[in-house]
Amino acid sequence: MKKEESVNVETGLVIKQNRSMNCSRILNLMVLLGFMVNYMLRVNFTIAIVDMVPTHKHNNVSIEQATNFSTSPLNDTNATVSWTHSNPPGVTKFNWSEYEQNMILGSFFWGYVLTELPGGRLAEMIGARPVFGYSMLLASMVTLLTPMAAKISIYCLIFCRVFLGFTLGVTWPAILPLAANWIPPNERSKFMSNMMASTLGAAITLPICGILISAWGWESAFYITGLVGLTWSIMWFNLVFETPADHPRISEFEKHYIETEIAKQSKPGTKPKKLPWIQILTSLPVWAIVITHGASVFGYFTIVNQLPTYMKYLLHFDIKSNGFLSSLPYLGKYLMALLAGIIADRLLNSEKISKTMTRKIFTFIGVFTPGILMILQVYFGDNKVWSVVIFTIALTMNGAVTGGYLGNGLDIAPNFSGTIFGMANTLSSFGGSLSSYLVGKLTNNNQTFEQWCIVFWILTGTYMCGAMVFIIFGTAKTLSWNSGPSVDESNGISTNDSEVMKPLKNSSSS
Repeated sequence: MKKEESVNVETGLVIKQNRSMNCSRILNLMVLLGFMVNYMLRVNFTIAIVDMVPTHKHNNVSIEQATNFSTSPLNDTNATVSWTHSNPPGVTKFNWSEYEQNMILGSFFWGYVLTELPGGRLAEMIGARPVFGYSMLLASMVTLLTPMAAKISIYCLIFCRVFLGFTLGVTWPAILPLAANWIPPNERSKFMSNMMASTLGAAITLPICGILISAWGWESAFYITGLVGLTWSIMWFNLVFETPADHPRISEFEKHYIETEIAKQSKPGTKPKKLPWIQILTSLPVWAIVITHGASVFGYFTIVNQLPTYMKYLLHFDIKSNGFLSSLPYLGKYLMALLAGIIADRLLNSEKISKTMTRKIFTFIGVFTPGILMILQVYFGDNKVWSVVIFTIALTMNGAVTGGYLGNGLDIAPNFSGTIFGMANTLSSFGGSLSSYLVGKLTNNNQTFEQWCIVFWILTGTYMCGAMVFIIFGTAKTLSWNSGPSVDESNGISTNDSEVMKPLKNSSSS
């Protein structure tokens, strides 16, 4: 904790000023943990369903594959898992068909896509703290009720999964309005890397759930993760507040620093009460974010979801004994996200290059570079070592988007950043389903390298086109419709007139 001493002129007393930034650090930590818990609640079912269905219902895939995020049953609908551990007594099993299992797993997204856009807008209207916090609280509660719902009927279970998606769908766009209140413009790239902690949450959750289920059965996966979510929710409401002005324990230095830095971004005016839909829908910078995010996530999900299948049929890769290797892309992406965020913020603070150029450079690295690597995959993808290296580097480079387009909504329209990210995430959610459909159509009963080369070319075009859209149309300048007219302008007085009248008022009063 840093303190500086100053002397009160009237009393001569020495005053110690608290120059700590503890509240901002706590906010960063809670957001990082929040997205880890977010994915914990989301993917626990992926491993639990392995033990919920009797062994004779599954194809022969090992527990190591089940507990690995990239090779989980959620990502390979043609493979389910046989568990080799002995079940604890009294554990309920379900005779679900392959169709029913896939319907349960997919039902999460039925609710997820519905709340992306309204979640962002709701956070702008009533605050990100209650939207993010209560969404996670409800998700934790429904997770605790999932075992009971499964025992009642498959339809109750599906309802729980839909409701879980409904609650977690609002969380991603809701966090941007909170960043607009708390994080100075030149420090937001590093903050955005906290959202990438979701990959760490998945990588940690699945192995831990595997251990829990082996010891106490599948129900323990929901009870433990649900309790973790409840604990995080209680901490969230006690440690995080909507604005620095609302925080009861913030130092005056930290509060003044944050409010002063954020005020530099906005022109004089008030936050519009109505959403400027026409301006948003006709804004090229907004669509640059939406399209680029859709392209980036399309490529990410295609690689993540289809990599196990490609390794199985084309490379004959024994991924069961290489859990660490298959987790490298997720670790690499998070580390790159953190590094890119730090470097981008330092570039912005140095003022050596413009904010717009910074966003475009990191978008090029994070989205265009994977496209180039997919071309290499066409020529070297039939080699086991080269293929794994290229896939790993591609996903690692994709983490650089934290310094690029990912937080660009906070640049162009901080007052409506939640709505913009909600639009982008809604499109990307459909993109994940589209990627699975395309790969399935191209490779169904035709698992050849030639067919996969078509997939790689599609990824190349998607990545490169998405990056070029942002490079051409993207900007980091705050757009005029972000703020409404100031009080003086609402009364028919321009900003310039208001400045002229100030000395006149002062002279008349003297």
